[in-house]
Amino acid sequence: MSLPTFPVRTPDTGVQRQVLAESPELMVVSFRFETGANGKLHSHPHVQSTYVARGKFRFFRDGVAHDLQAGDSLVIPSGIEHGCECLEAGELIDCFTPRRDDFL
Repeated sequence: MSLPTFPVRTPDTGVQRQVLAESPELMVVSFRFETGANGKLHSHPHVQSTYVARGKFRFFRDGVAHDLQAGDSLVIPSGIEHGCECLEAGELIDCFTPRRDDFL
């Protein structure tokens, strides 16, 4: 049985997004950032967890800055404004519950 391969998207300059796995209840997504790229401030109804696979990032969650590096993680509750700045090129592995249908 072959698993589906999802396309790589470029939602912002210096950012690539690829869905790794999904079901209606949960989605796993890779975000690859170039140094200096930003994940624009936004909010959504999904609960999100972010794991820094490599690189360094400054996250903004509900107006508070958090500096994260490889091995760190952060949970973003539903409806909270958040975004990030990439301080050193890297990759984030994000999980969303429920699935982000807008990413499919």
